[in-house]
Amino acid sequence: MAVQPLFFDLGKRLTTRTLALKIKTAGVSTAIDEAQRRADAASYQEITCRSALNPVKGMPFNWTLNPYRGCTHACHYCFARRYQTQLELGPDDHFSSFILVKVNLVEVLRRELDKPTWSREQVAIGTATDPYQPIEGHYTLTRGSLEALAASRTPIGLVTKGPMVVRDADLLAELGRTAGCTVYMSVPTVDEDAWRALEPGTAHPLQRLRAVRMLRNAGVNAGVLMAPVVPGFTTQPARLEATIKAVADHGAAFMGANVMYLKGGTKDHFMGFLTQKFPHMVEGYGRLYAGAYAKPDYVNSVRAMISTLQDRYDLRRRTRGVPSEAPDVNEDPAPSQPALGWDDGARQP
Repeated sequence: MAVQPLFFDLGKRLTTRTLALKIKTAGVSTAIDEAQRRADAASYQEITCRSALNPVKGMPFNWTLNPYRGCTHACHYCFARRYQTQLELGPDDHFSSFILVKVNLVEVLRRELDKPTWSREQVAIGTATDPYQPIEGHYTLTRGSLEALAASRTPIGLVTKGPMVVRDADLLAELGRTAGCTVYMSVPTVDEDAWRALEPGTAHPLQRLRAVRMLRNAGVNAGVLMAPVVPGFTTQPARLEATIKAVADHGAAFMGANVMYLKGGTKDHFMGFLTQKFPHMVEGYGRLYAGAYAKPDYVNSVRAMISTLQDRYDLRRRTRGVPSEAPDVNEDPAPSQPALGWDDGARQP
């Protein structure tokens, strides 16, 4: 892969750990002064990583890969907001305006995949930050990672909200033929009011669905996660039906859905977002989300509506690897919520 030009030269580049220490000792404003601000108003800090593949427990996959940290998609419900505290950053603006770029990721990944001990287990890409957020167009770290994974015949599951994924349809199709590949396009709703409110930095939902159709035409096993389903924003029957019909119309190979849950810093951010933009919803959310998860009777009623609509639009048969009750792949599954089946249907027929 060609070496990309750097936005700036820091000499000895920071690691995530040294950056966190710098923020803690010098403060956020001082630490991120060195980051390059671009036209999208976000700042990008180049760092180096010691490992590319991250081991995880309690999920239906054992390894994750994330070329970036932070995400300009700025989804208010994003679970990864709560992890910003590890960098002494808050879950609010810094999550979407200060992005870490792991510039040596592909080099490190190739070394890890070349180890004799690597057993070609499935790798989940995009579980903590979108691999196709706009900055990928410059750094192409996701593209380089896919090339390395294809060369090593390592199966993948990839989740994104970025239509840029169609750029890599050739690699994704190759991975599907030789190792196994499933692309999960996140489209919580096609309602424009809800989309604008909840996902201010993302591409239009129909643009994402057109990307699914293009991937399918290229031979990629691609489907849709209508996740998270956000109470009061996307749960109206008409909005659910419009989204599910659009998913069916665009030829998704499968569809999964689940109701939003809120933990830690993500809950703090989301409730703050409601207080500022939708104050009339704060009291109801307080009752519905006494803990991290919505009340079971409410969740069951939403799932029942989704199940009926899946039957209506013949999406029941399109559940390759994604049961209708599957949680958002970006979320930790609750004990009562079966996790996303990344392995099922990963190979092309």
